[in-house]
Amino acid sequence: MDFGFSHEDEDFRAEARAWLTANAESATDRRTWERALGRSGWIGLGWPEQGYGNRTATLTQQVVWAEEYARSAAPPRSGHIGENLLAPTLVAHGTGEQKSRFLPPIAAGEEWWCQGYSEPGAGSDLAGVRTAAVRERDCYRISGQKIWTSLAHEADWCFVLARTDPESRRHHGLSFLLVPMDQPGRIEVRPIRQMTGTSDFNEVFFDGAHARVEHVVGGEGRGWSVAMSLLGFERGVSTLAQQIGFAEELAQVVRAAVETGAAADPVVRSRLVRQWAELRTMRRHALRTLGGSDDPGAPSVAKLLWAGWHQRLGELAMQVRGAAAAVGPTDWSAAAPYELDADQHLFLFSRADTIYGGSDQVQRTIIAERVLGLPREPKGAV
Repeated sequence: MDFGFSHEDEDFRAEARAWLTANAESATDRRTWERALGRSGWIGLGWPEQGYGNRTATLTQQVVWAEEYARSAAPPRSGHIGENLLAPTLVAHGTGEQKSRFLPPIAAGEEWWCQGYSEPGAGSDLAGVRTAAVRERDCYRISGQKIWTSLAHEADWCFVLARTDPESRRHHGLSFLLVPMDQPGRIEVRPIRQMTGTSDFNEVFFDGAHARVEHVVGGEGRGWSVAMSLLGFERGVSTLAQQIGFAEELAQVVRAAVETGAAADPVVRSRLVRQWAELRTMRRHALRTLGGSDDPGAPSVAKLLWAGWHQRLGELAMQVRGAAAAVGPTDWSAAAPYELDADQHLFLFSRADTIYGGSDQVQRTIIAERVLGLPREPKGAV
């Protein structure tokens, strides 16, 4: 498939996206959309098992679905963490009871999930987990803090990596727990306000929150292997769909360069061509590695490629606008929170691309150790 576009296509998609944004701003509207997808069996296409209310599809069919969904400017998915991360992990490591309990409501769009991995002071060092889970008869009591938790303010459940052996260090003694979020007084969610003025991420505080013993995935103390397995599902078909969105953002920047006259600048023209060529390269890399499991560095290479590319696109969007890029769509001197146009939001939000989902430094360390065979980076004890 080509990344070509026309002005007419771009206008239509922009109008469709604006309409969908206006009509899907609340969690209620987004849940309605997820349930509509679930009723038609469109959630869980990539699961290797059928029978939970989902359809199954070949890898090629999944790619077609994901790309056409992105091209149609359909609403952003709010159930993707449960569908694309937790569900494959349960299929690989969960018990029959766990799969029967959790997969059907994910496939129906009824239960949303968030991911309790990152912690303050540990950054992207997943083995630096301090959140503790102490067993009390038929449940665990969880105490600690998670950060940068997407959708925590709307999620029904959270899969939490916690230390169940207080004497353990690093990746030993960790467990993968399924925790209900509706625990007033035991779980507190605090939104993190970003430069964009929005709050896509959250801090989550656990103060004696409970998780049932039967909701430990993979068994007590095996959380590290389960967590690593989950990270392998994080990049795949969705990367190709993501690139459709990137292509549309690039098209908008190209149009702005033509309209403002910035395209006459040889430096700008060179940067635009480079962004286009790099996007094509990313697509070829994604297609080459799609479905493969024998390349430990492929996910890290993909993350490095798209994060840096997207960040540079945000910078380019500001460059082609010139001084006008500093002027907002509304009066920023007003008492109300400031508003951003699409280019400004792209520039500010993309500053985080090289951090979340595993920072660039972490991705390079993975490539160095697991692909190049370099000595492991020394890490302090927790």
